[in-house]
Amino acid sequence: QVQLVESGGGLVQAGGSLRLSCAASGSIFSINAMGWYRQAPGKQRELVAVITSGGNTNYVDSVKGRFTISRDNAKNTVYLQMNSLKPEDTAVYYCNAAVVTTMDRYLEVWGQGTLVTVSS
Repeated sequence: QVQLVESGGGLVQAGGSLRLSCAASGSIFSINAMGWYRQAPGKQRELVAVITSGGNTNYVDSVKGRFTISRDNAKNTVYLQMNSLKPEDTAVYYCNAAVVTTMDRYLEVWGQGTLVTVSS
């Protein structure tokens, strides 16, 4: 079994910064892509940023230049540094990972979500 535990959400004023963390634990052999999604009230969940095991990254246009995704493979942890936050960034942020388990199973795992609220 594999779990993702997120931390770092909270309330911040517009223009401020937050750093989200997501640590994977359990029967992990390796982790391929890791990513952050978000879901605002009344909207569909969207991909915010993704990073491959090799460090290649991709971002949704609305966060390019403001958010940075990174990972520490030794710690099975992915980060999302969010700068110049805007009220429209308010959402529940979910961590996602494509995991190969020690039993050679492929799993897509989700975190429980962490709320980010940006006040104007």
